[in-house]
Amino acid sequence: MAEHRSMQRAALLDAARSLLSEGGTEALTFPALAERTGLARSSVYEYFRSRAAVVEELCEVDFPVWAAEVEAAMAAADGPEAKIEAYVRKQLELVGDRRHRAVVAISASELDAAAREKIRAAHGGLIAMIVEALGGLGHSDPRLAAMLVQGVVDAAVRRIELGAAEHPDTITRAAVSMVLRGVSG
Repeated sequence: MAEHRSMQRAALLDAARSLLSEGGTEALTFPALAERTGLARSSVYEYFRSRAAVVEELCEVDFPVWAAEVEAAMAAADGPEAKIEAYVRKQLELVGDRRHRAVVAISASELDAAAREKIRAAHGGLIAMIVEALGGLGHSDPRLAAMLVQGVVDAAVRRIELGAAEHPDTITRAAVSMVLRGVSG
């Protein structure tokens, strides 16, 4: 029974990722989740009390995987500047990943305080990853610089997500260049 519930929950989360990826937060409805999974709508409520609960669980499941990929890219890089570049490049590379598209859609939605706090905490974990690298470059306020670097990444993500006229590689090169020139001086 527990295994069945676990499989159903995973199927609901996968359906939620697809819905968010395809149609944004408006597409994430309990009737749509039910249709995607073959469950009765009332059954969806047995797993999640609200859309916000679905969002919270997606953040708990997907964000650590995404963050681990960024962390691994940074670990493979030599030196603070290379680590910062890896941080930016990996996040922008992940824009096409369904998990990322779902998290971006989630971030744009109106969520309850608990869900917003989970997203904030997850983003805080990402930012913490580059504080040490920025300190290694001799930055006087590495935490502030890390938040600004993430702002550049977020702007580049939005540009890519919007299907900007520029190719994603061009946006990535521009973001890396902006970040490295801004943090090394």
